[in-house]
Amino acid sequence: MPIPTPDIEVLRQRFVSASQEHVLAFFDDLSPLEQSGLIAQLNTLDVDRVNRIYKKAISGSATSQDSATIEPLPEDCFESALNCNPSKIQEWEELGLRMIAEGKVAVILMAGGQGTRLGSALPKGCYDIGLPSKKSLFQLQAERITRLQQIAKESHQKQDQVVIPWYVMTSGPTRQATEEHFKAHNFFGLEEKNVFFFNQGTLPCLTMDGKIMLEKKGQLAVAPDGNGGIYSALRQEGVLADLATRGIEFIHSYCVDNCLVHVADPVFIGYCVAKNADCGVKTVPKSAPEEPVGVVCLRNNKFGVVEYSEINEEIANRKRPDGNLAFGAANIANHFYTLDFLNSVETFENNLEYHIAKKKIKHVDQTNGELVAPTKPNGLKLELFVFDVFPFTKRMAVFEVDRKEEFSPLKNAPGTGVDCAETSKRDIIAQQIRFVENAGGKVDLRGESVENAVFEISPLLSYAGEGLEVFNGKTITTPAVFQTAEDIEKYFC
Repeated sequence: MPIPTPDIEVLRQRFVSASQEHVLAFFDDLSPLEQSGLIAQLNTLDVDRVNRIYKKAISGSATSQDSATIEPLPEDCFESALNCNPSKIQEWEELGLRMIAEGKVAVILMAGGQGTRLGSALPKGCYDIGLPSKKSLFQLQAERITRLQQIAKESHQKQDQVVIPWYVMTSGPTRQATEEHFKAHNFFGLEEKNVFFFNQGTLPCLTMDGKIMLEKKGQLAVAPDGNGGIYSALRQEGVLADLATRGIEFIHSYCVDNCLVHVADPVFIGYCVAKNADCGVKTVPKSAPEEPVGVVCLRNNKFGVVEYSEINEEIANRKRPDGNLAFGAANIANHFYTLDFLNSVETFENNLEYHIAKKKIKHVDQTNGELVAPTKPNGLKLELFVFDVFPFTKRMAVFEVDRKEEFSPLKNAPGTGVDCAETSKRDIIAQQIRFVENAGGKVDLRGESVENAVFEISPLLSYAGEGLEVFNGKTITTPAVFQTAEDIEKYFC
């Protein structure tokens, strides 16, 4: 069906005014279906916003970081679970469980990444790290939610089911496969109505001088707008509205690739609520001054994350009076927000600075329409990082936790020996062995290494080591896999 002339002329004028009219250069060469597709894509694009983002990103990258003042975190916003009084931890946990029991807590999962680097065609959350149960990262996290809902219900004697809604951020390439994975596994025991999928945002790819690139004659070249695009996506995809309808006040957000993550961690939530924080971040101690991780600190008297490349050797090695690194709060993309704070992001969104990534981008030549496959970076992808909102928080809370208990990311292909499937599996099994030992039991691996042990305790049985008193005084000899209480009973019969 031909496109009505007035519609295309109005659209063309909008892009002419933005000096991006070249996106319609091949419009007359397109089929009616292709014309409709391009018009639909352009109608949803705020081209003036794209221009603003580009100009701000370019001006920001031109500003020297040398002028920035970098300072350690203030003591009043920082606590460490590593040396904190156990009674405080218990206080925060009880407060967090009360918030969960009252239906005030939700979880937002950043799961837009593909498993390409892992050698998988599936989204990263679908990945099997090699546990005896073959559970995916999604399943491990879903089962922690289920267990925590039960803990909160029992601890506060709730008659009704306690619900922690789970909002899963996907991307264009991962949305369908993610939903299919959840449906194929019956949402891992969670109620479907309490799992909400939404898409990460995208931005057009740009030439070095800010012109929108075409992937095809009738299609813009686009890329995900970074994990910081979550804030606008929450608004545009209806998540903030759903959170309000459900009466949610506090949100825990994290990345899917951390197999040890404490989903909806009641201790972290309780700590942030007790501090009256509008935004919180969980960190782990840097393993060494030279570890290549971002650090949570102050930049120009505002909270932020400073990348390791921005920290010189003197700053990296600086110590606090207690002997710990002054800049040792390693960022692990694990955050707390109030709903009020998430709603407020819209008021300062135009002040957020997007980061420039120079990439090799396949595109259609704007002059002759030929497809170009560059051999060196030829364009820009603009990204916002999830921590870019930190400078705008009024009350920040930073909570340091034990790396071996809460952080083991999956980044690399099997066999690399660092942040890969084998290290994820090793860290989960090692933790579960500690669970048994802390409960008064022992695990005999029969000479096997932890990496090769056939041993597993389902998160449905224990969220963080609780509820395992049955192992007190007992020795477990591998292989031993406990998915239910009945499995434990049968093992010791």
